[in-house]
Amino acid sequence: MRSYLDFEKPVAELEAKSDELRALEARGDGISLSEEIGKLDAKASQALKDIYAALTPWQKTLVARHPQRPHFKNYCAGLIEEFTPLAGDRAFGEDEAIVGGFGRFRGEPVCVIGQEKGDSTETRIRHNFGMPKPEGYRKAVRLVEMADRFGLPVLSFVDTAGAYPGIDAEERGQAEAIARSTDTWLGLRTPSVALVIGEGGSGGAIAIAAASRVLMLEHAIYSVISPEGAASILWRDTARAQDAATGMKITAQDLLKFGIIDRIVQEPTGGAHRDGEAAIARAGDAIAACLKDMAGLSAEEIAAQREEKFLAIGRNL
Repeated sequence: MRSYLDFEKPVAELEAKSDELRALEARGDGISLSEEIGKLDAKASQALKDIYAALTPWQKTLVARHPQRPHFKNYCAGLIEEFTPLAGDRAFGEDEAIVGGFGRFRGEPVCVIGQEKGDSTETRIRHNFGMPKPEGYRKAVRLVEMADRFGLPVLSFVDTAGAYPGIDAEERGQAEAIARSTDTWLGLRTPSVALVIGEGGSGGAIAIAAASRVLMLEHAIYSVISPEGAASILWRDTARAQDAATGMKITAQDLLKFGIIDRIVQEPTGGAHRDGEAAIARAGDAIAACLKDMAGLSAEEIAAQREEKFLAIGRNL
């Protein structure tokens, strides 16, 4: 069953009327309502286009968090063949907020890392709502270093509100684990592509996103802190999250303009949650284009390009 956001109510009403007419027509009373249904569908489609063509940063935040938006497991299933997950950081334990392993992307071997939020109460608890602990980042480092040794490209899918802020995570060195993971990505001598598929929150996101190419879905967000967190710090009022979202420049469009990301992956009309298969296919094409662009580069050139990319962010802002 489709879930609508508050600003999608005009579309919800039109689609509900269309569904009612379809139900009447299906009763078999000999009444043809095809013309009316077609008109309603056209109005709903146009309303959806108009709404999504003028989303505010806060509305994009809501879309990025939509519960029916494809998660990492969906991208992995749709893009990666022969995926073999590996578990544990070889120091403390397993963290299912980060899922990683090896597989084939369009026939070529790759290392795949992704943050998984879960899509039910049970899976959300198991994956800790996509908020990794230190062992999750250390697992990612272990896998990425293995990929680097064997010269395999690294694909990472970012979708987290932020790293887990609990006491146990801090006791096990959360900040150090994030810093080490970021440093490992920056030092890779193999091609790497990071795609923000939903929320890219704080160091919890950049720890697996310091890649050669950083992509974002059209309605994803990427920020140093959540809008609610920023509002709480700046104004002591989380109700001003909309103001914070606008001022923080967290949308893909703003970040492309600032040179923080390299490319925007267009989503289907109405967001990735309306057509997950199309969104995943477009993401795959964008990733493939990035890997092709880096195919002829030496290890030294890949490292130098990545270094220049991130140094340029500081120079340009």
